[in-house]
Amino acid sequence: MAIEVSSFFNLMHYEYGEAYFGSYKGMRYRLAREPLENVKFIPVDQRGPATLMATVWPEPNSYAHTDKSLMTSENFEVSQEGLEQAVQWINDQYTSRESEWTK
Repeated sequence: MAIEVSSFFNLMHYEYGEAYFGSYKGMRYRLAREPLENVKFIPVDQRGPATLMATVWPEPNSYAHTDKSLMTSENFEVSQEGLEQAVQWINDQYTSRESEWTK
C-alpha cells in the first residue's frame, strides 16, 4: 500500500471537526468526519449520524480551490475499520486512475 493508515491521524482527531489533507504523486486527498463539526465534548449517544468521507482530486490546487466536479468522494463508517477502508479506497483511486494524477 502506497499510503499507510499510520500516516493519518487517529479517529479522535476527527471528532474535533478537523480534516486531514495529503498528497501522493499528483493526487491530493482529504479525510474528514462529515458533517465537519466538533463533537468531542458531546456524548456519543447525543451525536447525530456521521461518516468518514474520503475525497481525492488532481494536483495542484487545494481542496478549497478545486472545482468540485474534479473531486471524487466516498463515505465510510466512523470506526477503525472505516478508517482502514477509507485509506484503502484512496490507494485504490490512485492505482485505478494513475494516468489522471501523472498528467
